[in-house]
Amino acid sequence: MQALLTGTLFVALGVVLFRHCGLLTGGTAGLAFLLHYATGWNFSLVFFVINLPFYGLALRRMGKVFTLKTFAAVGLLAAFAQWVPQWIRIDQLSTGFAAVAGGLLMGTGMLILFRHRASLGGFNVLVLWLQERFGWRAGHVQMAFDCAIVLAAFAVVGWSQIAWSVLGAVVLNMTLAINHRPGRYMAV
Repeated sequence: MQALLTGTLFVALGVVLFRHCGLLTGGTAGLAFLLHYATGWNFSLVFFVINLPFYGLALRRMGKVFTLKTFAAVGLLAAFAQWVPQWIRIDQLSTGFAAVAGGLLMGTGMLILFRHRASLGGFNVLVLWLQERFGWRAGHVQMAFDCAIVLAAFAVVGWSQIAWSVLGAVVLNMTLAINHRPGRYMAV
């Protein structure tokens, strides 16, 4: 429980930093950002709904415990992303700092979740399954998905936000690629 709370809170803090500066990330959070920026829809609600179709894959491929932990993590992230801006106020935030610190926070939060056999749903489920099945590094596969989403962002945000978003995605995914490898610590 502590890992789910800590991991999702770290990711939520990164999401709040990104959202404050108009940045995007990859995965289902990136899709939720795209929809949020394009339509004004609530990020947390969109993020939660986008993840619903991936629970079937999680259940079949990763098991019941993983799926339940992932469902809890997605719900917690949606709640924290909604609540954190009510708990803290950011008066001034450098976009470069938001990209780097947000990427580190999200990557570390995802690492905590992965090591405790949970994820943030969506592409994370697919990436973890690909790592277990084929030995593909989670960070590298996630980076490929993230790059595709960031490229789609040209339709909704400016090029400077995209450039900073790419930096944030690289920081996030390098955190995963360096630290999340088979044989490293895995909680039971």
